Amino acid sequence: MTRARFSFTSTWQVAASADRVFDVLADVGAYPAWWPQVRAVARVDERTALVVCRSALPYELDLLLTRRREERGTGVLEAGLAGDLDGWSRWTLHPRGTGTTLLYEQEVGVRSRLARAARWARPVLEANHAWMMRGGRVGLQARTWSGQERSSAGR
Repeated sequence: MTRARFSFTSTWQVAASADRVFDVLADVGAYPAWWPQVRAVARVDERTALVVCRSALPYELDLLLTRRREERGTGVLEAGLAGDLDGWSRWTLHPRGTGTTLLYEQEVGVRSRLARAARWARPVLEANHAWMMRGGRVGLQARTWSGQERSSAGR
């Protein structure tokens, strides 16, 4: 059976330094604290984590993320994906003044129960992904806002 393939790109602007953004993105275990659609993360080892995602549609994606690249100097964080999606995702960070521009790229094939639906429901699945990315952008901006950690540190 031929799997449906998807290519996604998103560009975000965040009012935080590239170093701060890099630190937050590199800490995959903390994603559920700021990205609402990332429901759970369980570390397998230093390079690998099991991740459960759910956006607007009533299904969860079970993913195994394996770190491929984590290069602060070039601003690149890349992971291989396996499970309900098979492929890769990559963040590339570019400092812009006091903020950061992020490029998110993802190339995946759909596996399991979504494979048949992906053929006829592509626009719905793409909208679902866009909703997830919007939640991530808003959460990342809140997480990297310099005052957040100071205000929560005293609690």
